[in-house]
Amino acid sequence: MTAMLAASCSFGGTPDRGAPDARQADAPSTAASNSTIQKAPAVDPGWPRWGFTHTGVSANNVTPQFEQEVSRRLAQTPMLQNQHIMGFGALNPQPRPQEFYWEDLDSRTNLMRQSGGTQIITLCCAPDWMKGGPEGPTSDSAWAEHLEDAPYPKHFDDFAKLSATVAAKYRDVEYFMVWNEFKGFWKDHSKPADFKGYTDLYNKVYDAVKAVRPDAKIGGPYLGFDSNRTGKSELRGSWGVVNQNALDAFNYWFENKKGADFIVVDGASLTDAHELLPDAFGALSKFSAVTTWLRDKTGDLPIWWSEWYFVPEDNTTWPEPMRLAVQAASMIEFARSGAATALYWNPQVKQGTCQGCMWDPRTGAELPTGKLVADFTTWFPAGAELEHVTSSDPKVRVLAQPRRLLMVNTTDAKITTTVDGTSFTLRPYEIKWSDR
Repeated sequence: MTAMLAASCSFGGTPDRGAPDARQADAPSTAASNSTIQKAPAVDPGWPRWGFTHTGVSANNVTPQFEQEVSRRLAQTPMLQNQHIMGFGALNPQPRPQEFYWEDLDSRTNLMRQSGGTQIITLCCAPDWMKGGPEGPTSDSAWAEHLEDAPYPKHFDDFAKLSATVAAKYRDVEYFMVWNEFKGFWKDHSKPADFKGYTDLYNKVYDAVKAVRPDAKIGGPYLGFDSNRTGKSELRGSWGVVNQNALDAFNYWFENKKGADFIVVDGASLTDAHELLPDAFGALSKFSAVTTWLRDKTGDLPIWWSEWYFVPEDNTTWPEPMRLAVQAASMIEFARSGAATALYWNPQVKQGTCQGCMWDPRTGAELPTGKLVADFTTWFPAGAELEHVTSSDPKVRVLAQPRRLLMVNTTDAKITTTVDGTSFTLRPYEIKWSDR
């Protein structure tokens, strides 16, 4: 169980692990500050766009009083909330073919419900007996070594039945993502993924869930868009080159899927070698480039970013104002490029310091990251009418709608700039909100 609670996704799910060197941090790119605005595709009315994924630890894993405090605070700004069916805070939901265990999923869905969240369930991962392991509760070693294994093809139907059972049980959950980052289908990213295997699993899940829940909305392929400094690929920019194997996998799935209500991807602004090209802020334009590529390919289906990362994994730590500024700037990229959804991978812990957590592990009080996600949910949901507003100093990035604007200082120096006809002074890496 320990391993299950600690599990997290790739791309550095703990955003306090590293930073670019000082030269990179001090020389932010300004290319994205005046990028064009793309209107988001049609989504459900009032769609929040922003939200988060519950991971190994969440508010329901502390005390009832703590859960109530976090729920009360989250309910003040209802947003999207996502939970996996196995791992990432949930024990094995089907230890044996005829035996189900729902306690963890019940607890997490109750938390999402009482906190006013729009619930999402990720249909991953698979019980041990579907992937060569024994029947029964998952052992500590299996959590550590086999959580991310894909089910065997002979058990694709079994996983589809489990997915349908989940959809039938949690009828107030409308949105389902299928699998996670091609886990078990793409072990060596220098080689092609098993996109045929994933697509077969996806189609079986799609059919099974739609059969019991025609109202359910289903998306995939939840594929990581890796990038490198160089390489042959149709998608590239100053931020690097997307792995062509990822594009090939996406194209095969898209052409051979039974159906999809939305498109799901994830990725990091940094390369696989943890480089930020040309720097921490300039690298964020990858998110806009990928979103635009996907929208061109898919006929403008809603694009969901199930996870996104912007901090490299090395032995240094960014100052918190810089980390928040980079996060805010990344969210500007999603909004301006018309992404319909962006889910923050919340690295919550039970105790100690927690850079990047949405609430205080001791008190449940809102932390700066939680406030940032909530503020974007309030002012820049998917239906927000964005307006082209610029800064006289391009090192300050701006996102605006008719009633509110956001400014982000992308440097470690104080800047005075004119935005929307008004002069503003921003501290190093300051995030400043203003009425219009």
